[in-house]
Amino acid sequence: MASLGSPSLPVSNSRPRPRRNRGASLDSGRMKAISMPKRLASPRFGPIGYRHIRCLTDSPKEIGSAKRPSDLVVAAATAQEPEVRTGMWNWRGYRVRYQSAGDTGPSLVLIHGFGANSDHWRKNISVLAKSNRVYSIDLIGYGYSDKPNPREIGVNSFYTFETWADQLNDFCADVVKDQAFFICNSIGGVVGLQAAVMQPQICKGIILLNISLRLLHITKQPWYGRPFIRSFQSLLRNTAVGKLFFKAVATPDSVRSILCQCYHDTSMVTDELVQIILQPGLEPGAADVFLEFICYSGGPLPEELLPKVKCPVLVAWGDKDPWEPVELGKLYAEFGVVEDFVILPDVGHCPQDEAPDLVNPLIQSFVERHTP
Repeated sequence: MASLGSPSLPVSNSRPRPRRNRGASLDSGRMKAISMPKRLASPRFGPIGYRHIRCLTDSPKEIGSAKRPSDLVVAAATAQEPEVRTGMWNWRGYRVRYQSAGDTGPSLVLIHGFGANSDHWRKNISVLAKSNRVYSIDLIGYGYSDKPNPREIGVNSFYTFETWADQLNDFCADVVKDQAFFICNSIGGVVGLQAAVMQPQICKGIILLNISLRLLHITKQPWYGRPFIRSFQSLLRNTAVGKLFFKAVATPDSVRSILCQCYHDTSMVTDELVQIILQPGLEPGAADVFLEFICYSGGPLPEELLPKVKCPVLVAWGDKDPWEPVELGKLYAEFGVVEDFVILPDVGHCPQDEAPDLVNPLIQSFVERHTP
């Protein structure tokens, strides 16, 4: 998950789960915040001008499985699932938590978004581990991994996509000991792309679930607003205002309110989920990491990384995401490396947790398609 700029919405845990659409009409996006490559000279464009865009329905053909999603949920609940193990890995002197399950099959590494951790994949790990070796990692600074203060280690910017990409690639080399598919949500998608660009021999394929568009990136702001952005960031990082802001955010009510913004089906925002997100944020150092990242408005953009990626990419997007608009997300289907763009109807910013019945079969189908 990732965003702080949306207004708070009323909290409700009683609304029934919305029915999934069995189709959707797509209108061409008109926003131009993303600089796109020239359109390929391929005939595989639909009438709206995009390639490979489809809306996921409940049909077995769409999800790449012989069972409907409801059957998959029952099967997952009744079949014996692989045990999920928790481990700690030493990376450059820092302790990094990860979870793993499964002993055979292709390797998958699940990468969370801003403010989340490996527990955000709790509905996916054991299901996918039935036929894969699955790992979920806490990025440095998040979850129950160490949270070093950049000012204490003598660097100006530690929590960057390059740092996390190094961590991901080293994790594959040291722990996974194999090539891997990267399954990513939100800013985790930028981490996965950056890692695949830096060491392309490691990544076999990438699934991007509502990847962060990085709409607050400094280059996407008007020139006249950039000095004010930098001043506000300095205020948060260098005065007590930032700590007061974090203190207001790091409460059960605030976390629940934020989650109810990004989950379309707010009945999925349970007490368990609130605690999963909140508890690591109460650990020492969490406030510094939080402030460091929300003041990080530079670094790579997805549209800069996608042309450099050598492995196949599938983009899936919950169409009710209030933070990362699907109309902008559709523009990523223009990149040649993106083999498929799948719209997840009536789903918000965190599809892996809100709609695992759709996401798990989609992941499995992609992995099987790219595994000899």
